[in-house]
Amino acid sequence: MRKTFFVTGGAGFIGSAVIRELISNTDHHVVNIDKLTYAGNLESLKSVEDSSRYTFIQADICNADAMAQAFEKHQPDIVMHLAAESHVDRSIDGPAAFMETNIIGTYTLLEAARGYWKGLLETNPEKAEAFRFHHISTDEVYGDLPHPDESENAQEQLFTETTSYAPSSPYSASKASSDHLVRAWQRTYGLPTLVTNCSNNYGPYHFPEKLIPLVILNALAGKPLPVYGNGSQIRDWLYVEDHARALILVAQKGEIADTYNIGGHNEKQNIEVVQTICDILQELVPKDRRYRDQITYVQDRPGHDRRYAIDARKIEQDLGWKPLETFETGLRKTVQWYLDNETWWRRVQDGSYQGERLGVSS
Repeated sequence: MRKTFFVTGGAGFIGSAVIRELISNTDHHVVNIDKLTYAGNLESLKSVEDSSRYTFIQADICNADAMAQAFEKHQPDIVMHLAAESHVDRSIDGPAAFMETNIIGTYTLLEAARGYWKGLLETNPEKAEAFRFHHISTDEVYGDLPHPDESENAQEQLFTETTSYAPSSPYSASKASSDHLVRAWQRTYGLPTLVTNCSNNYGPYHFPEKLIPLVILNALAGKPLPVYGNGSQIRDWLYVEDHARALILVAQKGEIADTYNIGGHNEKQNIEVVQTICDILQELVPKDRRYRDQITYVQDRPGHDRRYAIDARKIEQDLGWKPLETFETGLRKTVQWYLDNETWWRRVQDGSYQGERLGVSS
């Protein structure tokens, strides 16, 4: 049965991947709601923008009237809430926007969804019964895990759906707050919500302030490759198209009021990631000076978590999802995509972001 999906933040990195997957591989209709901040890029949706099943609304999720009008006009079956300020470094330098969008914006969207859903209970109980509000969050809300340098059994310790929250940065604190709001609206009002928490995403169309695209583009430009501290921080990496498939599955098949962790089973130290990118580029775009020679260690950012790692067994056991890409296959695809899509990232670089490392000011 064809459904209408609201995707907030659909011009962003993960949101655009979700929309491309929905339009290309399902018959559902998609309404993309995006404010188009610096990280929102409609060029990431060029492949689907002419589809009769795709609609774009430029609006701020903090605007209650705009959200109410969108619900009234398009009558969604599923809301996938991805709109968020998402960069840790930027949250350190300027936390206010993160509080506004991630907390107030989520509250505003929840209230618009609740008003719409209450109306459906009276006018269309069957549609109300099937309605879902899926909130997409991050593993950073859990804080960090023991690092192998600190604990012999560190590798056995993973984030699960019941791990206590201990956010470290303004960004992760704002996302933790929004997670709690979503769960409160389910418990207090009965709004049918779900929450997912994911590990670090990477892949095509990634805004170049994040580690992997930043390293690729700086390497190609002959610039330094900035690595925080000694680069020993560990992250679990998830290919964005694998994540998009997981999100759509949870939105349709997940249990109401439940939480699902989504991870790639790929724990890597940041320095390993940077070195691997250098080695792939040395193979694909060889040059005399090694790309590894461009690696530069910079001041670590405040409150930097040492290790994240997701236990994704629940979504595999309950819903049958597994990542299709290994880190090695996904990273090679990602590097090749940036080599093949210079027009896209050149346009991004023409904006305000100049490839600097943020979040190190006091």
